[in-house]
Formats: sequence, C-alpha cells, structure tokens
Amino acid sequence: MSLFIKKTAAVIAAAVMLGTALSVKLPTEVSKAAPDEYHDDWLHVNENAEIVDMNGNPVWLTGCNWFGYNVGSQVFDGVWSQNMHKMLNEIADHGFNLLRVPMSTEILLQWKNNEPDTMIKINEYENPELTIEGVQGGTPMYSFDIWNKAVEWCRENGIKIMIDIHSATTASSGHQVPLWYDSNFSTEDWIEALTWFADYYKDDDTVIAIDLKNEPHGKNDGQGMAIWDDSTAPNNWKHAAETCAEAILDINPNLLIMVEGIEVYPKFEIGSTWDSPSVDYAHYGDESKQPYYGAWWGGNFRGARDYPIDFGEHQSQLVYSPHDYGPLVWQQTWFEKDFTRQTLLDDYWYDTWAYLVEENISPLLMGEWGGFIDKEHDPTGDNLKWMTLLRDYMIEKRIHHTFWCFNENSGDTGGLVYDNFGKWDEDKYAFVEPSLWQDENGKFISLDHKIKLGQSGNGISLSDYYSGSPQPSTEDKTEPTPTSATEPSTVPTKPVEVPTSSGKGILGDANCDGKVTIADSTAILQALGNPDKYGLSEQGAANADCCDPGDGVLPSDALAIQKLDAKVITKLPELSEKN
Repeated sequence: MSLFIKKTAAVIAAAVMLGTALSVKLPTEVSKAAPDEYHDDWLHVNENAEIVDMNGNPVWLTGCNWFGYNVGSQVFDGVWSQNMHKMLNEIADHGFNLLRVPMSTEILLQWKNNEPDTMIKINEYENPELTIEGVQGGTPMYSFDIWNKAVEWCRENGIKIMIDIHSATTASSGHQVPLWYDSNFSTEDWIEALTWFADYYKDDDTVIAIDLKNEPHGKNDGQGMAIWDDSTAPNNWKHAAETCAEAILDINPNLLIMVEGIEVYPKFEIGSTWDSPSVDYAHYGDESKQPYYGAWWGGNFRGARDYPIDFGEHQSQLVYSPHDYGPLVWQQTWFEKDFTRQTLLDDYWYDTWAYLVEENISPLLMGEWGGFIDKEHDPTGDNLKWMTLLRDYMIEKRIHHTFWCFNENSGDTGGLVYDNFGKWDEDKYAFVEPSLWQDENGKFISLDHKIKLGQSGNGISLSDYYSGSPQPSTEDKTEPTPTSATEPSTVPTKPVEVPTSSGKGILGDANCDGKVTIADSTAILQALGNPDKYGLSEQGAANADCCDPGDGVLPSDALAIQKLDAKVITKLPELSEKN
C-alpha cells in the first residue's frame, strides 16, 4: 500500500505536465458495437426535405466541431491538457447533440492498416482512461483505440457523430488544399478510407453521418480547382461525391452523406466557362463583369441547381452542407454595406445555398459557422450582427448546423472554451444556446431514442420528446449541473456516513454518476492533487471513502476502485490488514 501511495503522490505532483509519447498498437475491436445493438437511430430525408428518424419524426441536428485528428495531434486538440471524457460530458450537458469531427484520409488509412502513431498529444496524467495501464502517467493507447473511447463516451452521452475529411494529408494547413486528393493521396485512397470507416461502424448508429470533403474550392489560377458539372473530370466535385457516396452507401445505406459546395461557379450568361481566367483584370473591382460567382470555400451550390447530386436509390441520404462566415474571417462584398438579412439573401445567401431550403429542395446542414463576438476582436459589432442574422435565420428555417468550434485554438473564430480548454466562454455559449434543439421546457433533445443527452439531467431522449413524457424544466440551463471532475471543489475532512448502497450514495461512486468505474478513481486522484479545481461534492467524498471507511479520502480509495475494476477484489469496502 505504501508503495502505491508514493507512486500516486509522484503522479499527482506531475499532473499538470503535457504528455506526448510514442504509442503501442492494441486490438481495436473492444469498443466496436455488437451487431444489432445500435440500429434504431439512423436518419433519412423524407419527401418534404426534412431529416427524420425511423418513425418519420423530424429531428434537428444542432452540434459543434472539435478538431485535432486532422492536424497531427492524433486525438482531439485539448486532450493535451484536459480530460477527454469530461470535455465530452460537458459538450453534451451544454446541449450539442452532434459532434462534427475533422479527419484526414491519411489517419483513416493509418488505422485501417494498423500503422503506428508517430506521436500522440495527450496528457496521460489527466487521462488515465486513455492509457494502456489505466493509471495516471501510463502509456497512451493507440490513437484508434482512443478514438473508439470517444465513440463510446459519445454513445453514453447521447451524442451522435459525423466525421468529415478535412484534408487528404494530415496537416494543420491541409484544409487549404482545394481538392479531396493531393500528391500523397488519390481519389481512390479517399474512397478506400471512407468505405473502410463506413464498414467498421455499420453496426453502430453512434456514427450517423459522413461529410465527404471539407470545403472543396479553388479558382482557375493553377492551384487546383473544384468544378461542378456533368462531366467525369478528375476535379469534378459532383462526380467524385456521387462516386464516393455510392461506395459508402453500398456498405451502410443508412448513413447521412453531407455534400458541401465549391468556391466559384462560372457566369455562363456572360460567356464564362470553367476555363475562364480567375479574374478579369480589365474590369477589376466590377463584380458584375468578373467571370465567376464567388462564395466561401465549400459554400457555393449554384451547381446543384443546374446539376443536382444524384444518389440513385439512396437519394434519401443526401444532405447539402454549406459553410458561412462573417467579416472577421474575410471582408466579402456582401458585407460592404449596412447589411441585413434581406441584403444577405439578395446579395449572397439565396442563390448560393438558401434556395435549397427556401424552395424545399433539400435539407441543409450548416457545417461551419461561428466567430468572435467580443469587443476586443469585433469592435464594430459587424461579426456579431452577421452571426445573429444567420443564427436566427437557421432557427426559423430549421437549418441543421454544427458550430465552429469547440476548440479555443481556431485563430480567426475562437471557440466555445478558453484557458487551455478548461473554461467555457459563457457569453458565446449564451449566444449559441437558443439555436440548440430543446423542448418547451428547455430540455436539450438527443438524437438517440433511448439515451438522454448528457449527464446533467437537462437532456432527454427522442422517445421522451415524441412520447410526450413530461420533462420538468430546470431553472438555469446555461450552467449544467456539475458531474465528475467538475463538482464543487470541497473535499470534506470528515466523511458523511452512508450505507454501501443506500439509493443516495454508492460506495466508490466518487463522481456521483450512479456507477463505480475507473473514472471514480480518476476523480479521487484529481481531487487530492488539485482540490480547488477538481474537488468532490459532499456526497461524492462520502462515496469515495471506500477503503477503510472512516479514515477520509486517500489514495488508497482510488487504488481500491482500480482493484475492483481489475477484478482483484469483488466488492467494496476494501479493508486493509490493520482493520
């Protein structure tokens, strides 16, 4: 026992250090859902251009983006400092029912071929559940196993997942490459990666959608250009999207497939073609005489009116997915006036993407929208004005969306968290919260028929919502009830007397989630190492005193839970030899 305590003290002392280590391959079948276990939450598009569940009930996908797997971290960014499980809990508790996860073709093929990680950016002290040994400071799991832990924890929280291929090659600037292929990975590689992924999760409806490619773009300037027509040209996005989607849907016909737009579309009415110069310099500054209609990367759907995407027998799985940003990302021409919703519709939105929902052609999922709203970054308030206009339009038109982003390290938008991913930006969250799917009592609605959204008690399942079960409101839904490591930071010196299982307390359940797992051991060690940040509630501290009850919360209690999890002991409390 004393040896363990000494080791634990050393672990706690190092708990703030960043962990970066070579990983070891592990079997990757452990977290894969059993066949037929998760098969009731697939979504489809009906004849009214609504996304509906298996019973034909309309749903609203309202999520956020969390990147990292596309940039070389081999895991979500922020896991270098914070507990991944806790962050996923918080995303669900704040009401986001869908997580859009940028990936690369490269990392999917790495996982498919079981190739080793080069390095992986996790903090092993904050994330013992992501180590092979299950202890603080252990050896990081293989990145695919860590990803499957994320899938498992999303499932437990009622969060559904959509991945997107953000780039072919893993790189922080990979999204700047205009096409779905590059010099390292071909169109065939892209399709191989996504069909493998679809096959792996075909029995798990936690993964409900794939966004085929983030922001196809480019102009005819020699850098590469995504086009949209009826050809089979290698750079024809329509043809590539249909080909890739067909291969995916042959494997899992239930996945929603997001197809983004491109950047420019020729002004055929003035004689432009795809081969026109990118800029007519003779008329520079006169937008009406430029050869292309411009848009945000991935935002131009003018081609979808002339050449709609055709998924054949799987057309019910198609969702168009534009991206839209404000003047702090780029001062577009439609921001050069005192813009309103109507001017945005007239100057840009309607003909570029909004016609699809206004004319009831297709549902839309706004895959990226967001930005700074604070005075320091947005002194004129124009960015907040744009965000408000778009948010309210999406609410009115029931446009699905995934906010950009959870990460704080998005340079031109900021994120929902700050302080090294440790704190929520409550002002920005308060802005986004009205656009999240809620019932009349402010309960956040999951896309899962059985699992309520989050751990805070302010989420409900789809069955709850559509069965009409009464769901009492909470007084303050912007401050979710703390769970796990976010409980009030007080570790009582005297434990409260509770039975082993009283209905109010379960011995060993330090985070008060109703069960005893390795997460409770983590909660105890975090509370001991940094009580101001990771304290336990009074009930949690009482539950935590599970080794030699009565001596207070000690590292030995964390060890007892680890022994129980490893089946070294069969029940709690554990009594030492002295007792």
